[in-house]
Amino acid sequence: MFYYRLLPAIVIALGCATSLVAEELATSHGKPAYEVVAGEMRVVVTKTGGHMTATFPMGKDRPAVAPYYVSPWQGEAGQVEPPLLSVLRGDFFCLPFGGNAEAYNGEQHPPHGETANTEWQLLDRQTSGERSRLVLAVDTKVRKGRVTKELTLAAGEPVVYSTHIIEGFAGPAPLGHHATLRMPEKEGAMLVSTSPFKIGLTNPTQFSNPANKEYQSLAINARFDDLARVPQIFKDAPDADCTKFPTRQGYADLLCVVNEAAAEGKPAWVAAVNTEENYLWFALKDPAVLPSLLFWIENHGRHGAPWNGRNNCLGLEDLCTNFADGLAPSVRENALTKLGVPTVINLTAERLTSIHYIQGCVPTPAGFGKVERVEFGDRRATFVDAGGKRVEVPVRYEFLKSGKF
Repeated sequence: MFYYRLLPAIVIALGCATSLVAEELATSHGKPAYEVVAGEMRVVVTKTGGHMTATFPMGKDRPAVAPYYVSPWQGEAGQVEPPLLSVLRGDFFCLPFGGNAEAYNGEQHPPHGETANTEWQLLDRQTSGERSRLVLAVDTKVRKGRVTKELTLAAGEPVVYSTHIIEGFAGPAPLGHHATLRMPEKEGAMLVSTSPFKIGLTNPTQFSNPANKEYQSLAINARFDDLARVPQIFKDAPDADCTKFPTRQGYADLLCVVNEAAAEGKPAWVAAVNTEENYLWFALKDPAVLPSLLFWIENHGRHGAPWNGRNNCLGLEDLCTNFADGLAPSVRENALTKLGVPTVINLTAERLTSIHYIQGCVPTPAGFGKVERVEFGDRRATFVDAGGKRVEVPVRYEFLKSGKF
């Protein structure tokens, strides 16, 4: 990735909101963006939509890795709508999560909410000692509120600590992180696993409609208890292995797992091992806040513009939502609430709601395979594969509960 400095903007303020600091922008894949750096680690967030990508150091003898997906139409002529699709990349915070095609109580939100579509403003960017911090904010209009994004990097820790603080926005809302990874071209070269889950379910309705030049391979509304055996839509087809990607070229699918409650003080996790480039991306969460993990599986399965059959990515999205349907379907009874799974968080004007999340990326030794378990110790997480190979990562996972270091 290449980043070019632009001239600082003037200091501005949003109404009675906190005054902004002088705005110094980078350009990331043709889009204005904010960046924060700690050592060799760099995090970049688009001004529009707050979409985050990052590069992680891999050691002295290897180049840094950029694990996140960037949509292939960046820099092409013509306008792409909505803005979310125009900048689509990496991880972004969605409020309310989902398509939001249906209005709710007179509210018509854009896909994945204003947080994923409108411009974020810089509140603070600083490096103090061994810690770097970027603070952005957006004021929502469809449902009045403010969301503040705080991203923190700590020297020697290959992770991004993120907090989204929600003020106002009173009422029920599905929300969460839309982390999206780029895929290798070699089939099955990315190995994905999660902490134990109690429910596995494919999308309850048709996800990809051939009338829209989109195609799916997974069954509709099918239960499963093993990601390696997920029912397909085709008659007599064997179950799909959804631990290895990319696979099933030509299809776009959605499935969900609901994580088990974590042991006291420990997080739930998802891990993706790139066996071609020898690195491991992971995310940690509190499953009491974000109970579901949505797999958005894209393998050249969308042929309308701007996709044009080019997309090869995997969303590993930690959420509280009813799949990707949006606000109204998440509020009412749905396939997950019938199983006792919450699909909205009830926000109030009287208190702030903070969503804490951790993402990281580390090198792996040659031959390291699918993660079988994660051992959590004192500010350490150790990822262990089926053959007993181990990768230890310094990470302050207690941040997920406290939001503090």
